[in-house]
Amino acid sequence: MAQASASIDLAVPPDQVWNLIGGFDSLPDWLPYIPKSELTDRGRVRRLANPNGDAIVERLISFDEPGRSYSYAILEAPFPVTDYLSTLRVVARDGGRATRVEWSGRFTPNHGISDEEASRLFRGIYEDGLKALAEAYAAKRS
Repeated sequence: MAQASASIDLAVPPDQVWNLIGGFDSLPDWLPYIPKSELTDRGRVRRLANPNGDAIVERLISFDEPGRSYSYAILEAPFPVTDYLSTLRVVARDGGRATRVEWSGRFTPNHGISDEEASRLFRGIYEDGLKALAEAYAAKRS
């Protein structure tokens, strides 16, 4: 099983960050790569569309409002992995005046894909997403 992770520190209170990214349907609000999200199964399944129109279907596995985190599994996607489980977490820093956002996942690469290749793919997705989140907050301040 392979894994990947990325994190970013933001000079924004954690509740403010969680209000933006903590909804299971909120990816289009902060992640330019995902322009559309639709919830089904009473809010437990999200169907995403990437800019190429590829479907990504994910199931909410756990949601911890007080702990500011949720985990989800990929049910369908154009990625070369199976058994994907990811967690997005917002952690208070500096006495609640700043935030660390952590995004991590573990998965099994498909045949012909190395652990390193799969990890690099998802680390890049996480890093790009967190960079977009930081840019969204930078744009609000300017």
